Amino acid sequence: MKHLLSILTILILVSCAGKTPKTESSVLSENERMPIYYAKGFDIFYEDNYKTVVVYNPWNDGEIQQTYYLVNNDTVQTPSDGIKILIPIDNVAISSSTHVEFLNLLGELSTVKGVCTPHLIYNDTLRSRYAAGQIQSLGDAHNVNIEQLLHLRPDVYFAASYNQQDEQAKRLQQSGVNLVFNNEWTESSLLARAEWLKFVAAFYDKEQLADSLFAQIERDYQAAKTIAQSVEQKPTVMAGGNFKGTWYMPSGASYMARLFADAGAEYFYKDETSTSASLALNFETVLTHFHDADVWLNAPTTTLDALYQMDSRHNLFRSAREGRVYAFYRRTLPDGANDFWESAVARPDLVLKDLIWALHPNLLPDYTPTYIIQLN
Repeated sequence: MKHLLSILTILILVSCAGKTPKTESSVLSENERMPIYYAKGFDIFYEDNYKTVVVYNPWNDGEIQQTYYLVNNDTVQTPSDGIKILIPIDNVAISSSTHVEFLNLLGELSTVKGVCTPHLIYNDTLRSRYAAGQIQSLGDAHNVNIEQLLHLRPDVYFAASYNQQDEQAKRLQQSGVNLVFNNEWTESSLLARAEWLKFVAAFYDKEQLADSLFAQIERDYQAAKTIAQSVEQKPTVMAGGNFKGTWYMPSGASYMARLFADAGAEYFYKDETSTSASLALNFETVLTHFHDADVWLNAPTTTLDALYQMDSRHNLFRSAREGRVYAFYRRTLPDGANDFWESAVARPDLVLKDLIWALHPNLLPDYTPTYIIQLN
């Protein structure tokens, strides 16, 4: 999301990348660390004959969840405290749609052989390949079809770790699957999440491409942030919706609250940083603090009528009465796929510009949003 020139820059980088040669050299020399500027969940180190990829435990700071030793020759000896993986990989299974855009930017969608909940995939290429029988369904990410996964024999299975005592992960590891924890969802900022592009790239020997792509995304994000920070009057914002009697609102430590700040908005719970999890609130609390908010973001539906049908009390919020309600439903499909939960993970620059378009229409007058819509 930025001006057309910035978007074209990314597209040119991606189109030039294509399926780059599998012999691409590492971005660093031996015995060095890959520069990681935002992400806290992983590290990449370059040894004499292999790469060490470390994934940290999201629930215990400083504790290693898993170590992967990436080799270009299977005869290379590696330490015994991790999993040795022959790279570049060319057969991968994924558990989440959030992994898709990383593979797309790297030009590696053709390596995907299995996916969980395929109906939630938005990417046209993967949907077409699934329809043609070239990609297999692995069931639900929380209840993977291990037999099907073993039949595919992927080089790696990218999976998110959802809790500290993950029994399914233990079963997968015991079965012999090369389970690789891709925990981008645990990061507390959008740029940190997007930087997991470098993590995925290490398994394809494409760190140079990932570093270049991420650098451009970061530049575009920071440029948009600078524009938003120039405003004198920051609109107040509310977010989310009422679900079965509970209104889930972003905490001040969440990536969404940080996004609000970068987009030049004022958010009531910005200083509530004791947790990065959503705040579970009742309707009365939300009404007290947000009845006069200027803008409602990340609404749970696509039209104002539907919003009022969900709860007639939504009319008590000024943002709803004045029609300043926005939701991330611009790119969706009838079976539930939503590209905001897919490609947006890797494109924080576009998400930020979407919010700036909604909050400060005068700052990006010619901009066409990627993910966000205004309810009417």
